[in-house]
Amino acid sequence: MPAKPRSITHFRLDPAQPPTLTPEQQERLDARPIDYSDIPELPDDFWTRHPPVKRENKRLVTLRLDADVLAFFRKHGRRYQTQMNAVLRAYMEAQSQEEQAHHGSDTR
Repeated sequence: MPAKPRSITHFRLDPAQPPTLTPEQQERLDARPIDYSDIPELPDDFWTRHPPVKRENKRLVTLRLDADVLAFFRKHGRRYQTQMNAVLRAYMEAQSQEEQAHHGSDTR
């Protein structure tokens, strides 16, 4: 039986040594500036409130979701699982803060 073709291709680039652009590529890049007008500005504390989560922290799980919940996240395109993780993380952090506040107010 032939091997199943992989649908995901991973590339590893070293940010310290990015690939060099040809002069033609650089000219085309400079000719079309990036339009940031449709991107909302991030608040100053965005990265302190939402630090990037390291990939090695991830666990593969099977999860049963309501069809409409899954459809809601999938309609936003790729990386919907990352969005779901962010929502669950925000809920977890809110619950942890609530628990700390509740236990901190116990005076016995």
